[in-house]
Amino acid sequence: MMVTNTLSSLTLVVALGAPVCAQPAQPPTSPPQTSARPHQPQFEIPKQDGQSGQPRPTPQTGEVYVIGPQDSLSIIVTDEADLTNKYRVDTDGAITMPYLNRVPVAGLTLAEAQVKIAQMLQAGYLRNPQVRVEVDQFKSRRVFVSGEVRTPGYVTMAGTTMTLLEALALAGSPTQNASNDIKVVHPSKPGEKPNEPITVNRKELELGRADITLQDGDIVNVPVAQRFFISGFVKNTGYYVLDSGTTVSQAIVLAGGLTDRGSDRRIKVGRLVKGKMVELPAELTDKVLANDEIKIPSRIF
Repeated sequence: MMVTNTLSSLTLVVALGAPVCAQPAQPPTSPPQTSARPHQPQFEIPKQDGQSGQPRPTPQTGEVYVIGPQDSLSIIVTDEADLTNKYRVDTDGAITMPYLNRVPVAGLTLAEAQVKIAQMLQAGYLRNPQVRVEVDQFKSRRVFVSGEVRTPGYVTMAGTTMTLLEALALAGSPTQNASNDIKVVHPSKPGEKPNEPITVNRKELELGRADITLQDGDIVNVPVAQRFFISGFVKNTGYYVLDSGTTVSQAIVLAGGLTDRGSDRRIKVGRLVKGKMVELPAELTDKVLANDEIKIPSRIF
């Protein structure tokens, strides 16, 4: 009986002390691998000019400047103080540089001039020349201003562009006999028909309401003012400058308006027709022509 109890106790002790068999740990599951594509840029990186390190000119960057006579160029050759300087383009289109003597550059863009000078230096003087060409002063671009201005002639453009107002200021401004209608003609390309003149009203120009950008080779003409004469029952009879499109009604306003006895009916206009002066009836909305004489009648009652 004692043996049986002892065996039972040992069995219980063994049962209680037996280690618990745990399930083996599962390795952590790694997230699925994805093959990420590198981000592709949405634009094309511009190619570099081998000599200047600058992007090549494109139509989107604006007009590419072409070197011309009388331009002043700033030429920088890296680590070459004897060559780095400002050079004037002579009338024959060439500059004079140390080592190279005469270098033709007129008609070239700045990038083309850089390459040309670098190639000439590399041909026997420098191993790997780094050249940069910039415009120091623009002298080759100009417009011609003629007619009723104080100093007619060529006006040099300080940059690649100039406004009409700037050109007139450099030409000494219009005279008292100048028309209010200024004509501008852009140069036409070889083989093309001449461009039609552009008319700009001087009053609108001076008020800042109208201005145009001039181009190299433009012709600006300030003609003699066309005039008309107004007489009769207006406050200020006399000659007046004729603007294109002026009506009889506007002419009366220029003359100060009607007097107390003036009438805007039965108006007559003396006009030269086929070499003869004739008198024609006129309405307030009729256009006034050069050398017209507007006659304002008095009221009947």
